[in-house]
Amino acid sequence: MKRKIVITPQKKLINLYIELWDHRDLLLILAWRDFKVRYKQTVIGASWAVLRPLLSMLIFTIVFNKIARLPTEGNTPYSLMVFTAMLPWYLFINSFNESANSIVENSTIVSKVYFPRIIIPSTSVFVNFIDFIISLFILFSIMAWHKLIPSTNIIYIPYFLLIAILYSLGLSYFVSALNVKYRDFRYIVPFISQIGLYLSPVGFSSQLIPEEWRMIYSINPMASVIDGFRWAIFGEGSNLYMPTLYVGTFVSISTFIVGMNYFLHAERKFADSL
Repeated sequence: MKRKIVITPQKKLINLYIELWDHRDLLLILAWRDFKVRYKQTVIGASWAVLRPLLSMLIFTIVFNKIARLPTEGNTPYSLMVFTAMLPWYLFINSFNESANSIVENSTIVSKVYFPRIIIPSTSVFVNFIDFIISLFILFSIMAWHKLIPSTNIIYIPYFLLIAILYSLGLSYFVSALNVKYRDFRYIVPFISQIGLYLSPVGFSSQLIPEEWRMIYSINPMASVIDGFRWAIFGEGSNLYMPTLYVGTFVSISTFIVGMNYFLHAERKFADSL
C-alpha cells in the first residue's frame, strides 16, 4: 500500500522564516521576472520609472498649486514637496495594487508546486523598491538644481520606509488571500487606491488638516510616512506631528501582523479555490 505524503504550510512563524530563507532564491527570481514583465514591450522601457512620478508632480503642481493655490511647506518648492510624497506613495500603492491579484495570476504554480505562498505577494515590494531608488536619485538631482541640501534628518528615512513597506505587505497579504475566494476584490482595489491618494497628503500639506481631526487622520499610516519623508529630506519648515507618527506606526505593524496571519491561515485552501 502506497503511503501518501501531504505537505501542509507550517503554522509557526519560526518555521515560516526558515522556509523563506531557504527559498530566498525563488523570491529574487520572481521579483526579477515581475520587473522585466512590467516594462516588456514598452517603447521607453524602464524610463517609465522616472516619467511616472515626474508627470504626476507636474499635474499636481498645476492643479493644486497653480489653480487651487494650495500652500507649500516652509520654503520648499511645491513641486519638490509633491515629488517627495510620490516616492513612498508609489512604493506603497504600486506594491499593493500588483500583489492584490498575484495569487490568482500565479495559480498554475500555486496549485502544483509547494513553496511558501507568501513569497508571491511579497515580490511586488522588491520590484517597486527598484523604482523607489531610481526616483530618489531623481529627487536629489532636482534638489541640486534648486541648490538645496538634504537635511541631516535624512538618516531617519529607513524608518519611514519600513512603515510604508509593513503597511503595504499587511494589506497585500490580506487582500491577495481574500481575492482567491472572492474575486470581487480585484474591482475594489483600484477604488481603494484612488480614494487613498486623496486621503493622503500627497498633493497638499498635513498642516491644512484641522487640529481636532489630526488623530483621526493619523489612522492612515501613509500620512505619517509622507510627513516623515518631507521632514527627513527638507528638515525645518516641514511638518512632523509626533502623535500621527505613533498612531501610524502602530496601525502599520498591526496591519502587517493581522494580514500575515490571515494569509497563513487561508493559504491551506488556495489549491482548492484556484
